[in-house]
Amino acid sequence: MDKQLFGTDGVRGVANIHPMTTEMAMQLGRAAAYIFKNGKRRHRIVIGKDTRLSGYMIENALAAGICSMGVDVLLVGPLPTPGIAFITSSMRADAGVVISASHNPYQDNGIKFFSQYGFKLPDETELKIEELIFSGKIDSLRPIASEVGKAFRIDDARGRYIVFLKNSFPRDLDLKGLKIVLDCANGAAYKVAPSVLEELGAEVIPLGISPNGTNINDRCGSLHPEIISDAVKERRADLGIALDGDADRVIFVDEFGNLVDGDHIMAICATHMLKREKLAKKTLVATVMSNMGLDIALRNAGGRVVKTAVGDRYVAEEMLRHGYNLGGEQSGHMIFMDHNTTGDGIISALQVLAIIQRAQKPLAELAGTMIALPQVLLNVRVRERKDILSVSGIRKVIESVEKQLGDTGRVLIRYSGTEPLLRIMLEGQDKVQITAMSQEIASVVEKHLGVDREG
Repeated sequence: MDKQLFGTDGVRGVANIHPMTTEMAMQLGRAAAYIFKNGKRRHRIVIGKDTRLSGYMIENALAAGICSMGVDVLLVGPLPTPGIAFITSSMRADAGVVISASHNPYQDNGIKFFSQYGFKLPDETELKIEELIFSGKIDSLRPIASEVGKAFRIDDARGRYIVFLKNSFPRDLDLKGLKIVLDCANGAAYKVAPSVLEELGAEVIPLGISPNGTNINDRCGSLHPEIISDAVKERRADLGIALDGDADRVIFVDEFGNLVDGDHIMAICATHMLKREKLAKKTLVATVMSNMGLDIALRNAGGRVVKTAVGDRYVAEEMLRHGYNLGGEQSGHMIFMDHNTTGDGIISALQVLAIIQRAQKPLAELAGTMIALPQVLLNVRVRERKDILSVSGIRKVIESVEKQLGDTGRVLIRYSGTEPLLRIMLEGQDKVQITAMSQEIASVVEKHLGVDREG
């Protein structure tokens, strides 16, 4: 059964347009509250958000829906997505809800749920929520009188999360002597992240810490690493760190202003953990989007890479299934299961900073652990999600390119889980060649599906 509301990372869309309306938010709150109730005791669900203007109306709608099902709400306000996962588990709540569209522009918003243990929901649970909404079953389930829920504001959530983050950093180390440019994307980490780094001893040059409801991810954060790159060079900093709007991903630049993406971060951390015999089963979990250079780096260090579908939820599921403790995505989502249950940009940053301090090596030198193969990614906007291989012209051009690349490269074509985009990724030895090949595929897709390409 295909999901109608949930994508790879919750429900997402333009705020105040279906499905991101207050009406749907209330229904999602009611259905989720019903799903998570498992007895006659009083139940509680945590709600947090990023800094988007639309977060206020969605927060109130969600809270109303949850309370209408006899479940109490714990409101924590703006806090990173992984902070909500932590608070949910820490406070022994029955579930957590995050109102955020992550790296998307401010006019978008989203709703994603965490279980009581801080993990994102499996497909089966999301389908149950949808079935309750679309079947109308939820409409007849209405507690009354003293059985309705109440809402409480948790004022110390940020402080709790800051302490939790600092405890993920080795106690025998500090960040003294490091000058760090930090871009919080005018998002959920705008207070938390600078506090953590400063309290650990770093000199912090903060950017993107003035949210106004409409400037989240606006020419800042992990989607715009050129901002921290310029600042690192101008301020002669040791490195730059850029978070996205909900701070579940992180991107670095080294002391020269060069980008250090999620693949390189995973290579640094995984090889370091291998040397210290801390990498569970000598295995790193990545997605099919990760560069082949990551596989080579791990193999050379005595480890291996296991690949999953795109989405940090699928990475987490694979890690839980087999007992792995490190996984992530090229985009900067990293899951350090020894510390948190979901992608946490600040924890990821702290692990890299700990390696820098312990090894007494600059980031540029550590990033040389992995040599990336040339990779090209094009996004093609689509009007419908058609089976690409069912279109003869598209299938033929893909087969032709794959034959030319042989075992020296690969083609990966997939639909975005959150936007109406077809992603075309090619990897190979020759950047010029794979660029031309990716453009050829994109042109054929445009011809058959009548869409416009975004570079």
